[in-house]
Amino acid sequence: MTEPSARFDTALRQLDALHAEDPRRELADGQEVPQELLYAERMSAWLAQVDPDASEALRLAVRAQHLQRWRVPRSDYPQDRPGYLTWRRDLGRIQAEQAARVLGEVGYEAEFCERVAQMIRKEKLRHDADTQAMEDTACLVFLEHYFADFSSEHDEEKLIRILRKTWHKMSPRGHELVATIPMTPDAQRLVQKALA
Repeated sequence: MTEPSARFDTALRQLDALHAEDPRRELADGQEVPQELLYAERMSAWLAQVDPDASEALRLAVRAQHLQRWRVPRSDYPQDRPGYLTWRRDLGRIQAEQAARVLGEVGYEAEFCERVAQMIRKEKLRHDADTQAMEDTACLVFLEHYFADFSSEHDEEKLIRILRKTWHKMSPRGHELVATIPMTPDAQRLVQKALA
């Protein structure tokens, strides 16, 4: 991985300070931590496996993907598929704008800030290697850290549909890395069924 610039470290601290404002807490390694800060750290950890030579822009986009997500609750939108898609689109736009603002404040050029914002908005998925790496990273984080809890809240048919969509969004590299995730027997069975 290339050596980050000094402003990268400043940007990371600024982003993490915003993540740390999350009032929701999650237990990790016996310690309660802000949920979105933990998510951001998990994203960075997976990105190191997805793309060890990730650019500075990609590393910052991955860290900022869920920037202050709790401020735009899913419950503020209709509880149907169009409501979900609108919520996701609005989140991407808001998070991209906020991340670009933070990066601009620490000295990144407008073009760099917009590049990061494009990745956060998931523009050109499948056609842009960095955006695809970010999507792979998000899918891997979901499968490793959140799928087991998520699966206890939904019926099997919905879970299989979500797993198929998740798989479809990933690259061959992402597919390879899924095999490295330790899963419960139930989760493994669902994944196998979804991919059959």
